[in-house]
Amino acid sequence: MNKKKILIFDDDTTILEVISIIFEENGYQVEISETSHDILERVAQYKPDVILMDNWIPKIGGVEATRLLKNHEEFKHIPVIYVTANNDIVALAKQAQADDYVAKPFNLEDLEEKVANFLH
Repeated sequence: MNKKKILIFDDDTTILEVISIIFEENGYQVEISETSHDILERVAQYKPDVILMDNWIPKIGGVEATRLLKNHEEFKHIPVIYVTANNDIVALAKQAQADDYVAKPFNLEDLEEKVANFLH
């Protein structure tokens, strides 16, 4: 069986490492990016099954990056889970057209569960 692929956009390398290890241990294939300016190219190249998107990501930001995806015919079906420490996470996730969201600091089990919900 092919491993499910997760693409994570976050500028916090510690978070990237932790999430990568957790999901790889659970049998996922993980790719990470600390910037979002080339999101369409990254998604086209990697073809992820789900995307985790941080709000504060260099260059164009999580909302803009997610909207680029959601307005793209080929990629709009890919679930995007918005992950941020912002108090307005619900509004931001909605504005970005994200499929779901997890507030930082997050519970890893919550995050795993949300990802699994999109990959069943």
